[in-house]
Amino acid sequence: MTLHPGAKLVLELIEQAEAEGRPPLEEMSPVEARAFYRDSRGALSPEPPEIALSQDFSVETEAGDVPVRYYRPQVSAEADKLPALVFFHGGGWVIGDPDTHDVVCRWLTNAGGFAVFSVDYRMGPEHKFPAAVDDCMAVTRWVADGAGGRAVDASRLAVCGDSAGGNLAAVVSIMARDGDGPEIAFQALIYPATDLHCATPSHAEFGEGHMLTAKGQRWFQAQYLESADQRTDWRVSPALHDDLSALPPALILTAGYDPLRDEGRAYADLLNAAGVDAAYSCYEGQIHGFVTMGKVIDEARTATEEVAAAVRAALTQ
Repeated sequence: MTLHPGAKLVLELIEQAEAEGRPPLEEMSPVEARAFYRDSRGALSPEPPEIALSQDFSVETEAGDVPVRYYRPQVSAEADKLPALVFFHGGGWVIGDPDTHDVVCRWLTNAGGFAVFSVDYRMGPEHKFPAAVDDCMAVTRWVADGAGGRAVDASRLAVCGDSAGGNLAAVVSIMARDGDGPEIAFQALIYPATDLHCATPSHAEFGEGHMLTAKGQRWFQAQYLESADQRTDWRVSPALHDDLSALPPALILTAGYDPLRDEGRAYADLLNAAGVDAAYSCYEGQIHGFVTMGKVIDEARTATEEVAAAVRAALTQ
């Protein structure tokens, strides 16, 4: 493996910033970390492409209103009933929002020809597990129930997310199968967290100096969970569920220099062993979070378009 030049540049910029006194994420407050993540994504994201519609609104749930951003592709007409993708952003269940993943969602909608609903779910430490899970499941159910009259074909529904969002997409897929939600046609998991015990070889190999650090992961978990014991709950670590059969087909995409690489690959293996059609794709030269860094990493768009193509194929069968 050789580190991608764009990924190398990102790591060099992080090293330079820390040498100049910028504290690592795990030494920030959640509010500071959110602002830093938003600012850094802005510096690494390309200009947002044109689409037909971007609309912000809230979905009423039992726990309160959940903000959602709705996207339609540039080529769509207002009345076209489109397949739907529900997207959950990454950020360790603590940071991130629809703004930090706006370009990714625009790429997805334009490349895939489907509508995208980006969920601004509740996060820790203000809202501990399972608040994020509850919000993501509630919005997915709302989309399946007709999306408030928007022009979508709710019978053709997929879920997607990156990192923590990939974790949430996997959990929602299991919950939906078990009767707590609608039929989901496809799950696209981008470098997902699938077992929060962080015990695979890639965690040891890339836990320092490769964007997502071991200390950072412990910080995220401390904000998200009430206690470390919750890591054994499959809604936190979906790889620990004792029955992964009859789940939606999947694409699991990972990065070669990512601590989460091995658990993503292991989850694909678990799904396939359970009879689920799970494709696996690894961008060998990449680091965690690369799909939001399209300004300096050309493979960000390549990977996003790979996801869009897989979702489109599943929703147009």
